[in-house]
Amino acid sequence: MSGTAPRWSDLAPRLVSAVVLIVLCAFELWLGGIYFQILIGVICGLGIWELARMAERGQGVMPTLVPIACLAAVCVVIAGYLPRWGSLPVLAVPALAGVFFIRRDRRVFAGGALAIMLAGGGLVHLRDQLGLEFALWLICVVVATDIAGYFGGKLIGGPKFWPALSPKKTWAGILTGWAAAACVGWVFTPIAALDAMFVLYSVAVSFASQLGDICESAIKRHAGVKDSSSLIPGHGGVLDRFDGLIGAALFVMLSMLLTKYPAVF
Repeated sequence: MSGTAPRWSDLAPRLVSAVVLIVLCAFELWLGGIYFQILIGVICGLGIWELARMAERGQGVMPTLVPIACLAAVCVVIAGYLPRWGSLPVLAVPALAGVFFIRRDRRVFAGGALAIMLAGGGLVHLRDQLGLEFALWLICVVVATDIAGYFGGKLIGGPKFWPALSPKKTWAGILTGWAAAACVGWVFTPIAALDAMFVLYSVAVSFASQLGDICESAIKRHAGVKDSSSLIPGHGGVLDRFDGLIGAALFVMLSMLLTKYPAVF
């Protein structure tokens, strides 16, 4: 029993944190508008803060990191009221501002911060302009990809997908994640009033979600840390929980801007 206890010692905080996150995010998602914008702004701000700490390789918490995180949150809210390309300069502000204060991995911070902000802007636009159904679809794609990929990798195993950056991901996990995302896309196709292409689009979003996870793992390995932070008890940091959603939302944002699919603007 003494050997089993430590293994499950973090179960209670993990469950409590997961329930709180699910309830909070679901409620804000349902409300939409400024409430959802503030939630996404806070998530982006905390993600920027974690990214800056990793870029500095754990050299303490710089006093400038908190204002940059607050700036990121405000920019996400403002961008929600701007159309099309007009939101891009506002979303890029935290990445540009942070570069002047980050002393070490400036390129890592700038690229990561821009991805986080564009993803946040994409989520806000998707919820406010296309509605609750599309936001639910995106979240379901990410969750289904994560769950199916986990069990597919564990049960099937096989060759690794990208061992240099993510030693645990296998091709089996990648493909089962795609299959789950295709099912989600098929379920939401009539709800979203779109054609069969939406199924393939869901698979592309799934892959973007997996790449978001891999990129965050690469940044953590580069910084020499296990978790992006300890903000969420039992789960690590905000980026650890939302890396897949950031990758997926970034893809959707770029898709909406460059191809107008799904049509938002």
